[in-house]
This record gives sequence, C-alpha cells and structure tokens, in this order.
Amino acid sequence: MCGIYGILTRGDSQLLNTDVLRRMGDVIAYRGPDDAGAYIGNGVMLGMRRLSIIDLAGGHQPISNEDGTLWVVCNGEIYNFQDLRNSLTQRGHVFKTASDTEVILHLYEEYGDDFVNHLDGMYGFALWDGKRERLLIGRDRLGIKPLYYLRDRKHLIFATEAKSILSVPGVSADIDEVAVRQYLSLGYVPAPYSIFRGIQKLPPACMLICDRNGEQIHQYWQLPQEIDRACSEAQWVEQVREGLRSAVTSQMVSDVPLGAFLSGGVDSSSIVAFMSKHNDAPINTYAIGFDSDKAGSFYNELPFARRVAEYYGTEHKEIVVRPDVAELLPRLLWHLDEPVADTAFITTFLVSEFAKKDVTVILSGVGGDELFGGYRRYLGEYWGRYYNYLPSWVRSSILAPIAKVLPSDRHSPLLNLFRYARSFMLASNLPPNERYKTFIEVFDEKSLNNLLAKDAANQFDALDSAFSKAGSSDSLNNLLHVDILTQLPDDLLMLTDKATMASSIECRVPFLDHNLVELSASMPSDFKIKGRQLKYILKQAMKDVVPEDILHRQKRGFGAPMGAWLKDELMPLVNYILSSETIEQRGLLQSKVVQQTISLHNESREDRTDHLLALINLELWMRMYIDGQSPADLTDEIKREALH
Repeated sequence: MCGIYGILTRGDSQLLNTDVLRRMGDVIAYRGPDDAGAYIGNGVMLGMRRLSIIDLAGGHQPISNEDGTLWVVCNGEIYNFQDLRNSLTQRGHVFKTASDTEVILHLYEEYGDDFVNHLDGMYGFALWDGKRERLLIGRDRLGIKPLYYLRDRKHLIFATEAKSILSVPGVSADIDEVAVRQYLSLGYVPAPYSIFRGIQKLPPACMLICDRNGEQIHQYWQLPQEIDRACSEAQWVEQVREGLRSAVTSQMVSDVPLGAFLSGGVDSSSIVAFMSKHNDAPINTYAIGFDSDKAGSFYNELPFARRVAEYYGTEHKEIVVRPDVAELLPRLLWHLDEPVADTAFITTFLVSEFAKKDVTVILSGVGGDELFGGYRRYLGEYWGRYYNYLPSWVRSSILAPIAKVLPSDRHSPLLNLFRYARSFMLASNLPPNERYKTFIEVFDEKSLNNLLAKDAANQFDALDSAFSKAGSSDSLNNLLHVDILTQLPDDLLMLTDKATMASSIECRVPFLDHNLVELSASMPSDFKIKGRQLKYILKQAMKDVVPEDILHRQKRGFGAPMGAWLKDELMPLVNYILSSETIEQRGLLQSKVVQQTISLHNESREDRTDHLLALINLELWMRMYIDGQSPADLTDEIKREALH
C-alpha cells in the first residue's frame, strides 16, 4: 500500500525536478510512512510513498526491469503475484525482489498492454516504458484504489490523491460547478469528474495510455451482463461459499499483522469466519459503537460483533465513542480530497485509528450489499407489485397525501420505517429507473434547481449514464450494476481507502474479488433476494458457517447518528457553517432553500441528514481547499465561534 504520483511532459519542463516530486509525496506521507522513492528519466518522473506490507526489506519502489528500460510504481496489492511470479520465472524472467509490484513489469514484457488482465488485486499503477516513450497509468477493475490525473497542453500529472496534484506549482484549486451539482445530487462526485476543475478521476477498470501518438483511455474489463440460468440453488450456494472463501484466504497474504473490521453483520461475520478457519492463531477483530443515548443505541452493533467474536474465538477489541465532530470533520474532509455526504467516513476512520495500534492490514465487508442485494431500496419492485393492486385513486388521493406528512427520522425504528414508507409511496408511480433514483439521490432535480444559485452548463447525469451501460434483462441485476459503477467506487471505496490510509492502515475488500463479482453478476436476481429476504443466497451459503441469529439479524448501516447530533449538540455548528451570510457570500447556493432544509430536519418533518451533511461538508471543504484554511485553524474557528 502506497501513494503514487508523477509527471509526464511534452518537451522541456521546469516541473521535472526533485523538489516538485518531493512536494507531491510529502503531502501524502501518511499513506507511506515507511519509505519514499523516485525515478526521473527523459520527460518523466515517478514517485511513491510506501507502507510496507510485502517484502518489507526489498520492496522499495520505483522498481525497474533487468535492463532499466521499464519502471513502475504501484499502490495496492497483487494477490496472485506468487502464481504470476512462478509462471514468469519459468518463461525466463529474472526477479530482483520478492515484491508483488515487480510482477507488473515482467507481465508487461511478456503480454504487452494485455498484462493488466492477468492481475488479481486492488491497485493504481504507473508504468514507464523508456524505449517506446510511453506511460501507462491504470486502476483496478472495481475502483478499490483511487487515481487522479490532470492534463494540460504540456503535462500529464497523476497521483493517488488530488492534493498531490494540487501541490505542483501552477496547479490551482478551482471548484468544478458541474461536479458540485453531481455531488449535491448523489452525495459524492462520480468519475470521471472530481470536485476540482481540470482534475479527473480515472474510472475503474481503465488504463490511460500516453505515447507519441497522443493519449487514449482503454477500458480493459466490464461487468458481465449475461445471466446463467442453468445452475441450481445448491450449485450457486456452493460457488458463493467457495468464491468468498478463496477471496478471503488469498487476501490474507501479508508480512505484517492483519485483522478485520467486525460489525456483527452478515458480510463482516462471513469474512471473519473464513479468516479464522484459515489461521491457526486467533484473528484480531475491531468494532465500534457510540455512547448510550437513544440515537447511539440505534446504531450500536457491539453486542452482535461480540457474539461473532466469541463464536470464532477472535482477539476482539471494541471502542465506544462520542467523537469530537468539530475536530474530525475538517481533518477527515482534508484527507478525503472531496466532500462526501456519508457518515461512514467517520466510523471508518475512528475504527481504523483504533486498529492501527495492533495491525497494518485490515479486511472489510464492503461490497457485499452491492453483490448480493443487501439494501432495502432493492425491494422497491417487490413492494410495488402489491402496492399497485390498490386502486389508483386510493394511492393518489389518500396514501400519497399521507406520505407527504409522515414524520421521518433514521434514528428511531418507527420513524425510520415511516422514512422508507414515505420514499416508496411518493415514488411508486415513476418508471423503475426514476423510482430507484429517488431512493439514492440526496437533492432531487427540482430541489437542485431551487438550491443552486445558477445552473451548471453541462447536465451530466452519472446515474443515467450507468443505467445506459447496465443492459441485463434482469431488472434487479441492473440496479446492482448501477451501484457497482457509481456509488461503490466513488463513495464507499473512496472513503474507505482515504479514511483507512489517513491512519496508515491498508484495507482489503474480499467481496470485491473480481472472480466473485463476475460470479454474482451472472446469477439470476431471484437467488439474491427471495421475496423480501435480502442476501438470500449469501445467507444460504453461510448457513453452516455463521451463527443463525447473525445471519437473520436486522441490518444496520455502518454510520454515525449524525442526524440526531445535527438536531442537538451540533446545531450551533449547523447554524454557523450554513449561516445566511456565509451562503450569500459564497454565491453558490440559495440561502432561503438552505434554511428551509435545516427547519425540515429539526422539526422531523423530513429526514434531511444527508442533505445537511452534504451542505456542511461542502462549505468546510471550500474553506480548506478554496480559501486555504488548515484543518486545525478551521477546527479552532468552529469551536471558538460556534461551540463556545
């Protein structure tokens, strides 16, 4: 695990010097506190910061081939590197390290640009071919590792994190208003956009190839769309169990201590189960909970995690927190590069910081919901069949008006049920794609038009784009495909990578082993959700592995009770950060709409947790990246002016 960065130039450039490369690395030193390396050649320079995981003594990067004509830096892990190494050695290749990264060089020598199809892992890499004067930068199939780049007439600048690019002389932090609209719509900025004008995210499963002929982006993998209807349920059960077991064991390769996040849900419990079976010593597991107030109790999963830990005899540790949000938000948003309206970045960071005391590698259950149907929003079609039996006049004249006045709050079981019922009834008459968008959007199109002070010129819609690529005849699999193309890489995986690396810890995600992902994509959806039972096939696969009460417990999100905090102790922060004066000075949003959003949430007329978090994080982000405040200075200001 590392942070990589570099610059390719067309002609002479003053940017090709060690000082610029050092600045790009210093700003992300937390990603690689163990080592730093650099290569400067003819028109190119590559750099890296290394967190040593495999071949601790000999894995220094950049790494060259035998004659020094190829150089590579890589962030991530290649899990099948031993098999690849053995095969390449038999073909005559000579290795000088025991590092997984070196196999990339020899694969390129052997297979050319097709080398990337041989990789099984999570990675962002840059490979320089000196003989052909070509640079390849690439990202893994699911987008587990991030990769940003900026192109101008003379340079290609790339890095694992956008802040490395911003450290290059002449690069300014300007906000992209099209990306802002997407962010406020989805709660994250979808690729290929970033929040910074001119800086793009390389999409998952893509390579950017730069040579004398110019630049091109090559997509080397895509999710299969053909459904296999020949397998029986028993066959699917066996394939899922074996696929997950194989993914977990392959991702346990490490020369440093490793552990697992454990929430006590099906996904994390399944991973811990296979880790425990594969390891002779007890596995280290880590869980987080919030203090015992009403909202914190609703999110508290510690009893479930404790049950699983005792069942498998893990070395289990728990942390119960009431975080200093005023201190955390600026700090974490700086690490994230881009604002995200998802409280999971808080819990992920806190539990990572806690686990770092013991381990350097952690396994997580991220991805299980997207593969096997774990979100309630996937039940829209199921409930719709029954709801549409009702006469249309009952739905439109009675139930829809009731839905509009239902109170909602995500920190109370009853009000949370009202929240889901409200969303479903108000969207029931829409086409399936539009109905699904209402479940996952933060601000819908009408609200955005009212919120934004001016309209963005380019009306790019990431969800419409994803739906156009999801061509399965299976409607639920289309929804899963859309999530895998959008929310998974640009929200969940982005925040997971950056929140864990902020604590210098590597997070691996076995559910996103590409073989398991391909298996899931080919499975008919009625095996994933049976009736209204979510994750049916995964639960069947783990039936004799994970305790029965854990398999069928009620799902909780891996987040924080932010909505309750915003109504209570964080209300002064809300009023200060989103004051009418601040909003009007920015000129980006309509102050009246922002104040209405605050009122709706405080009065529990509508749950506006995500909306407020999106607005707060956007303003905090702008104060740091646009105005130039440091996270520490911003925290001091908030505590002094708002929370005194």
